[in-house]
Amino acid sequence: MSFFTKLKGGIGIEEEKEEPRKATVKKKVKVEIEKKPKKEEQPKPDPEDLVQQEEGQLAIDVYETDDDIVVQSAIGGIKAEDLDISVENDLLTISGSRENKIEKEGKKYFYQECYWGSFMRKVILPQEVDAVKANASVKDGILTLSIPKLHRKTRRKISVKQEI
Repeated sequence: MSFFTKLKGGIGIEEEKEEPRKATVKKKVKVEIEKKPKKEEQPKPDPEDLVQQEEGQLAIDVYETDDDIVVQSAIGGIKAEDLDISVENDLLTISGSRENKIEKEGKKYFYQECYWGSFMRKVILPQEVDAVKANASVKDGILTLSIPKLHRKTRRKISVKQEI
């Protein structure tokens, strides 16, 4: 007899017995879908064309310091001159293209997770920035973009004039 069994018996606690579960019956229901009349059939797009039309999206980190908004992204295989970075109001846009210089012919991939082709990432910045003073650099395949914050007073005292 286990310790817990002795304990329960010694203080007058009885175990509750579970009732056997009732069997449930599942029914298969046939659902009929009304077919709509076919419109002009369009040829299905070639999957290769779809891949070429889509744009990739950069993975980014965005953080702030006391004076700057900083954006970092791993952009291995991309030359600095292939990047286009712009700031308009509070919207940062990073775009470019990465080319696969190794031909795919005759290769049977097990995994293909690296993105090749054009990419774009738009980010709404959390604060007003001074785009004119922004700095961007690429080191060891990491793009670092530092954009100074604008420190404007958001509260202003308005004087009230008494009219006669």
